[in-house]
Amino acid sequence: MASSSKSKSKSDPEPESTHFTPLPPDQNYVVLPLYFPCRRRPIRTICTVGLAFFFATAYVFWPSDPDIKLVRMRLKSVHVHRTPHVSVDVSVFLTVRVKNADVYYLDYSQLDVAVGYRGKKLGHVRSDRGHVRARGSSYVDAELDLDGVEIFSDVVFLLEDLARGTVPFDTVTEVRGQLGLLFFQFPLQARVSCEVLVNTINQTIFRQNCYPEP
Repeated sequence: MASSSKSKSKSDPEPESTHFTPLPPDQNYVVLPLYFPCRRRPIRTICTVGLAFFFATAYVFWPSDPDIKLVRMRLKSVHVHRTPHVSVDVSVFLTVRVKNADVYYLDYSQLDVAVGYRGKKLGHVRSDRGHVRARGSSYVDAELDLDGVEIFSDVVFLLEDLARGTVPFDTVTEVRGQLGLLFFQFPLQARVSCEVLVNTINQTIFRQNCYPEP
């Protein structure tokens, strides 16, 4: 009589038993994620190069205000009137440099230079339209004739400054126009104030301190 179904054939393989070694108690373990250096390094390199290119492009194409500087200020004549009231006639020759550091061209519709003495405004002069090429400079000449300017008690200081050979002036230069590149244009308005010390002997600027205004 044949054996029952409970008997097993010798040809059947025995199932493998799985053994886990328990971790020792009272110890800390850190599970590290899988690391694929060959996949992540090219992505990081591309991102770094892309960010560097972006910031370099933004630095080059970001529009900035022009550099405005009074390079020459010459007193052509100064005449003081004592009657019927104290006043002064002043003739001033100015040369303003407009430097464009951008990759855009600069078309200014107005360049206004105001001149003052010891905090009192004497007058201002405006120039015609002008054009400054990209990364270029332009020099603007202007002549300011002030007749019968009343400065009252400051005339004494003016005479002392003239006798000393140096006269301090306050100037405010304002430029209005637009920056352009191909078909794109950006409005522009820059304002610079300067404290200028003019040497009346050799008619040159002895010292000046300029700062932009908002």
